[in-house]
Amino acid sequence: MYKVIEKTVLSENVAKLIIENKTIAKNRKPGQFVIIKMGEIGERIPLTIADSDTEKGTITIIVQKVGTSSHKLFNLNAGDHISDLVGPLGQPTEIEKVGTIIAAGGGVGVAPLYPIAKAFKEAGNKLITILAARTKDLIILENEMKEFADEFMIMTDDGSYGKKGLITAGIEEIINREKVDMVICLGPAIMMKFIALLTRKHNIHTIASLNTIMVDGTGMCGACRVTVGGKTKFVCVDGPEFNAHEVDFDEMLKRLNAYKKEEETSYSKYLKDLK
Repeated sequence: MYKVIEKTVLSENVAKLIIENKTIAKNRKPGQFVIIKMGEIGERIPLTIADSDTEKGTITIIVQKVGTSSHKLFNLNAGDHISDLVGPLGQPTEIEKVGTIIAAGGGVGVAPLYPIAKAFKEAGNKLITILAARTKDLIILENEMKEFADEFMIMTDDGSYGKKGLITAGIEEIINREKVDMVICLGPAIMMKFIALLTRKHNIHTIASLNTIMVDGTGMCGACRVTVGGKTKFVCVDGPEFNAHEVDFDEMLKRLNAYKKEEETSYSKYLKDLK
């Protein structure tokens, strides 16, 4: 059992949880994730480690209410416990000095972007950060990301905050005015797809952190398989980060809907049981 030390509600559907786990806190690196299971018969949820505190022995995760398990996790409060927590999993980000980097995060994708962007900045890169969401209320970790960025931009679809438009418009604005050496993108698959299409035109190396369906998180089940460069890869052990220009995002988008019907059935039962 792993204790929730602190909970902060970031928006109506998003919360930050600080969880006690000394081993993961000590060993995690930017880009890695954990698998959480709520209860004995709960599903396994992959969540990126947004931060850690080695002295306190805690890790930070960001959870968005989507289905049954994420709702249960979101509803936890300080003092509650999580039954299963495994990690760190996945390959850590390769941090190096490359020059000017655009760190682009959409929605809750900002959470895993935070430790990666921070590490690249600490490695001596110029960091231009762009956060995006449908509307102002869905922007998270703004102050945390702004703290170490050389330049900071917010894009909202409805124009309620920052600049109006898609995140690709913000990226293209920067590309058109200065040399960009790398783009890192985390967020919805459709967002990463169009970022990859844009940066391919400009021949800019782009890394995407994929958020596929996972089950065991150790490469045994194959549920998280994606096609990268024409070859089958497993996001849980080969990733989660890949060259965005080589990812078959159309295939990935189809696979993300594989269990949609089952997820809706589970969530309907969960809501019924709450009454």
